[in-house]
Amino acid sequence: MDAGIIQTIAVYALPVLFAITLHEAAHGYVARMYGDNTAMYAGRITLNPIKHIDPVGTILVPIAILVSSSLMGMGAFLFGWAKPVPVNFGNLRNPKKDIRFVAFAGPGANFIMALLWALSLKLQFVTGLNEPFFAEMAKAGIVVNLVLAALNLLPILPLDGGRILFSFLPSSAAYSFSRTEPYGMIVLIALLMLGILPMFIQPIVSAGLSVLTLLFNF
Repeated sequence: MDAGIIQTIAVYALPVLFAITLHEAAHGYVARMYGDNTAMYAGRITLNPIKHIDPVGTILVPIAILVSSSLMGMGAFLFGWAKPVPVNFGNLRNPKKDIRFVAFAGPGANFIMALLWALSLKLQFVTGLNEPFFAEMAKAGIVVNLVLAALNLLPILPLDGGRILFSFLPSSAAYSFSRTEPYGMIVLIALLMLGILPMFIQPIVSAGLSVLTLLFNF
C-alpha cells in the first residue's frame, strides 16, 4: 500500500467514524426523548464508536472504496454504514408521527457535524494554522457528513428518508409502502452499482456546500 493511499485513509478515518457513530447515537437519543428506551438499554446512546461499528460497513467497505479510487486515480462516492440502533417504534408516544423525528435525527446530526467541520476549517484559516493534513481532514469531514445525510434522506425504506415519508403518508398508503422495506437495500445497492446513486444525492450535497460557503466565506 503506497503512501498516498495510507494518507487518504488517515484523512478520512476520523470523519467517517464520527459521522456514522453520531448518526446512529442521535437516533437512539431522540427515540428516548419520544418514549422508547430500547437503544438506551442496549447501550447504544453513546459516543463510544466501538458500540456502533460494523466491521464490514464501517471499516472494510469505506477502506475498499478509498483504496480502489486512489489506485484508479478517481474520486470516490464514499459508502458505508454502522450497526443500526434498535428502535421499537411501538414504544413511541405517537408512533406514526414521532418516527419522523427519530428518523431525521441521524441526517440532522450529520448536517451539524458538517457545520462543525466547516467551522474547524475556517478557524484554521483565521488562526493561520498551516497544516495541510488537518485542513484536508476538515474538508473530508464536510463532504462525508453531507453525503451520509443526503444518502439517508433518500425516500427508500429502511433509510431515514423512507421512514420520514412513511410518517406523512395516509395509513393505507403507508402500509403499502412499508411492504417495500425488504427490497430497499437491494434497490440502493443496484443504484450504486449502476452509478446512478450519486445523481440523486448530489443536489443535496451541492446545496449544503453552497450554504457552508456562504456562512464561512470560503
